[in-house]
Amino acid sequence: MKRQRAERSGREGETRAALWLRAKGWQILDRRVRTSAGEIDLVARRGSIIAFAEVKWRRRAADLDHAIDEYRLSRVAAAVEAIGHRYATAGEDIRIDVILLAPGSFPRHIANAWQP
Repeated sequence: MKRQRAERSGREGETRAALWLRAKGWQILDRRVRTSAGEIDLVARRGSIIAFAEVKWRRRAADLDHAIDEYRLSRVAAAVEAIGHRYATAGEDIRIDVILLAPGSFPRHIANAWQP
């Protein structure tokens, strides 16, 4: 039951993040891309930038500060390494972003969050 609730709130967070990105001029290319290395929540394009976004949804905004860590970002980076070529063409920049969401707070978009 708890896992189902977490899954549902995660999907809701991804939907909200996708809507927010669209409002900021991004085109959503894909959602919930699974690879053997990990999962990418959203793939979006704006201009010549392809962003692979990790979305974190928490019930309290105060919990967002600890929602993402280096381990989670390294898994996203490994997944991007595996399938990034499907989305980006020559001349496009690839980056890994994080979008943090909580009820009653403005989304926090951390651009280029992964820098190994």
